[in-house]
This record gives sequence, C-alpha cells and structure tokens, in this order.
Amino acid sequence: MKKGRISLISRLGIVAFVVVLTMSAFADTRSNKAEITRNLDIFNAVYKELQTNYVDSIDAEKSINTAINAMLNQIDPYTEYYPANDQESLSLMTSGEYGGIGSIITQRGSKGGTYISEPYEGSPAQKAGLRPGDHIIVIDNDTVADWTSQAVSAKLKGQAGTPLRITVKRPYVEDSIITVDIMREKIQLPAVPYYGVVRDNIGYIYLTSYTDKAAQEVRNAILELKKNPNVKGIVLDLRGNGGGLLEAAVKIVSYFVPKNTEVLRTRGKGVLNEKVYKTTSAPIDTDIPLVVLIDGGTASASEITAGSLQDMDRAVILGGRSYGKGLVQATRPLPYDGTIKITTGKYYIPSGRLIQAIDYSHRNPDGSVSRIPDSLIHVFKTLHGREVRDGGGITPDVDVEYDKINRLTYNIINDNWAFDYATKFAAEHPTIASPEEFEVTDEMFEEFKKFINPEKFHYDKVCEQMLSDLKKTAEVEGYMNDSIKAQFAVLEEMLKHNLNHDLDNNRKSIEDLIANEIMTRYYYQRGQVIQTLKNDPAIDSAAVVINDKARYKSLLSPKTAKSGEK
Repeated sequence: MKKGRISLISRLGIVAFVVVLTMSAFADTRSNKAEITRNLDIFNAVYKELQTNYVDSIDAEKSINTAINAMLNQIDPYTEYYPANDQESLSLMTSGEYGGIGSIITQRGSKGGTYISEPYEGSPAQKAGLRPGDHIIVIDNDTVADWTSQAVSAKLKGQAGTPLRITVKRPYVEDSIITVDIMREKIQLPAVPYYGVVRDNIGYIYLTSYTDKAAQEVRNAILELKKNPNVKGIVLDLRGNGGGLLEAAVKIVSYFVPKNTEVLRTRGKGVLNEKVYKTTSAPIDTDIPLVVLIDGGTASASEITAGSLQDMDRAVILGGRSYGKGLVQATRPLPYDGTIKITTGKYYIPSGRLIQAIDYSHRNPDGSVSRIPDSLIHVFKTLHGREVRDGGGITPDVDVEYDKINRLTYNIINDNWAFDYATKFAAEHPTIASPEEFEVTDEMFEEFKKFINPEKFHYDKVCEQMLSDLKKTAEVEGYMNDSIKAQFAVLEEMLKHNLNHDLDNNRKSIEDLIANEIMTRYYYQRGQVIQTLKNDPAIDSAAVVINDKARYKSLLSPKTAKSGEK
C-alpha cells in the first residue's frame, strides 16, 4: 500500500474519533447517552465503509490505534493508550523492571544504526563484555546494522531466562567483530543510583524516578547517611526526575514530617471525587536540615515532594523552576489486554495551590496550549506564612544559575566527539583512577583536540552568521559601498573562528564532558554521578545553606525569605 493512502486512512480514522471526542467527551462531559451512542455509530459506519469499499486493504489495528491516539492527544499528553503488545512500557514506568540485557542504546543517524551507549553495572550486557561504542550489527541471525534504536530495543527485550546472540563491531581495537551469548534477565533499574557524602558533611541522595521501590531505596539511603556523624544535612536531588507513583512521593515526604501530616489532596470529576493523602508512619528525622534540588525537568511526583516540603517549611528548595505538572493519572484495564492511563484529577499541595502550568481544557484557536497567564496566578501561604504561588511549577527559594551550553559544546555532545574519544581512551587504558581522584590532564585535553577532525567538525558560529546576515541586509538596503566592504572585511578577519582557540576557550566545560563519558566506561552511572558532583554549583550552594544555620532558618521564615533568592 502506498504511504499516501495509509495517511488518508489514518486521517479518516482521526477525523471520526475527533468527532466522537468533541461531541461526546471533550466538549461537554454531561453529554447524554443518546448523543454518545449516535457519534459512536457514526464512527462505526465510517470505518465499516472504509473496510468494505476502500480501494486498498486497511490495517485495522494500526488505523484504530492511530485514531485512539489522535483523540487522546487532544486532551493532554499524559492520557495514553497501551495496547497488549506495549504493556512492558507501562510496567517499566511503575516498577522500573523489564526483561532484557540491561543497557542504554543510542541511534546514530536519522536512518538507523544502533550502538551500545551505557551498559548497566552488573547487567547481562556488562557481564558479557559489551562496551559503549559497540555497533550492534546482528541479533540472533537478523542483520540489524541499519535498524533504528526502537526496533533494536524491541529485539533485545524479552522474557527473563531466554538467550540471544549479539554480534557487534567494536571501534579502536584490532579484532573488531565480537559475538557474545547473553541470557536475558529481569532488569531492575534503581530509583536511587547513588547516595553518599559530598562536600565533607552533606548527605546526598540522587532520586531519578518514583517507582514502587523508590521510597524504600530513599529510606535506606537516609538511614545509612545518618549513621555518619559528619553528616549535617541532607540534599535530595530531584533534578530531571519526571515523577511516577504518587504514593511513593507521599511516603518519601513522610520521612521528614510528623505522622498524619497532609501531603496533598486530589480532586477529580465531581465534588465527591476528592481524596486526601496523609503520612501514615513515624518519620525518620523531622529536624535535620533538608535541601531539595529541582529544575525544569522536575515534574509530577517529584513536584509533590518538593512542593509539599516547601509548603510545610520543612525544606529549602534550590535550583530552577520546576516543570509544572499538577495532574494525576490512574490506569484502567481495557478489552483484549489493553490499558489506558487516564488523567483522573488534579492535585493540590498543603498550601492549597495547584502547580499545573498548562490548562489543557482551554486551547487556542489553532489547537495549541499556553502556560497559565500571570493574571490568573494566585498567592498562597506556607505553614510559617511565606508567600508561594500556583499556576506554574515550584519556584525555588534559592535560584542557581548554570553555565549555558554554547554551539561548540553542543556539537561536541550532539556529534559524539566526547563519546567517541572516551571509547578510544578506554580501549587504550585498562584502568584509571577512582571517580573521586580522576581528572582530565593537560595531555588528555591535547589528545582530545587532536582527535577532532576539523574537516568533519561543523558548528554554527554565531558571530560569523550574524555578520553574514548584516552584510546581506546592507546590500539589500543599499548601504554596501567600497568603504563598508573594507570594514566588513576587517571585521570578518577579527571574528574568524579558530577551532583550537575555541576549544581552549571552553576547556572547563569540555573537560566535564570528557570526564563524564570516561567515567561511564569504568565506573558506570555511579562514577558519572560522582564526577558530575565535583563541579556542581547547586551542590555548592546547598552546602552553604546547610552549613549556615542562620541563613537556613531565614530562608524558611516569612520575614526574610524571598522566593527566587540567589
């Protein structure tokens, strides 16, 4: 079947389902049964006509799935349909478990080509000797050298205890074609991949997701850190944490506040659909200084943790403004082993505020959505009387500014220069220093500079582009004469980029990129986290706050605390 015809079928299915959506579910939730039945009959009739009379055959499952997803996309990004063959994705979000080899893979190139990016420590992939940079070319007699990462991932996953054979092409080694036999296992992704003591006396916990095991992992980390007499405070790092189970967030909050404290309440359709969540167990420590790190990737359950602790004046929130997801989802079974994850309500943290940043029920004429305007944002009070606001995520008590990624460093990441250099380095160096002691030497930085091929390294040079645009404008508007041309020529020469100069000028940020990639080759995620924390301004700021008792107290006081302090 031609691609254009498939698209036509999909569009017809989408149109029919959108009719059902707008006329029965989306436009008026009180639609009567007759109206719903009528629109479903219309959809059934349209689809029956397509099946009976359309010139080509129709993939029923694909068309219906397309229509369902189109309908759900008109509601919000979090209401999703999972057919029977995609239940593993849903299970991974809630449990952190899946059957496979235990490795992050990455696609290089828009058309395909999948590589091992990072085997998990102790995983079947790591134990079999697979390394970052290995190009996956054959899986169980199927040539997959040009497959997309999505297709390769589906091939690698499977029932724990089942075997597979993988052939890879390994760069920077003499015998480059390597075949390994692997037994799939149940892979459990840790919610807390690292915790430890940083800056001499700060207990640090890195929480990446809210799975059904997250709360217990955080509890174990807190108890271990409290055994260290040097620990004067706790930093809970929720940066980049997209959330997960609401119940896990409530449990984690309970470790720091008294039993029977309200953490949030959810409100669904109808006045009776309100549920209050309170802590149900005795806390671990209600007094230890606590700092929670957030950023734009902090969302959902992680915002419940940060926001409720802020509302209770139990923690100083530090970093950048969070994402702003105040919607709650629940799963419901569907026929034929399908599942729908559906938004069932909104959650309100202890001050009474809703931190949802986008109102999906009110769309612009073109169908797009916007953040809630400042005119509709309200002021609320924390337990001690500090002012906080709704309608746009959690605003930190202390802002942290990070170095901006410029075009040079972006291309070093995007075009895999740091990744490939680390792969080459690991092939030539069997061991390195511990994560705590490792650093990029002058010799290594010079090697990296030589590793980059100037002919293949292309990046947008902003000054040159702006100058080129200015020249074109001057020509169009009639200002370009011999004198102006001469001055442009001088300016072009002054602003001409030199790759070596640019690399030297950005050495600090480039060294961090190189070090992080090298750490994953030897010490996996744990080593990478340790390396990242060495030069983390948020950790430095958190240490200052925790070690300055007067400032910590003032940040939680209504008299001196100012949202967004630097």
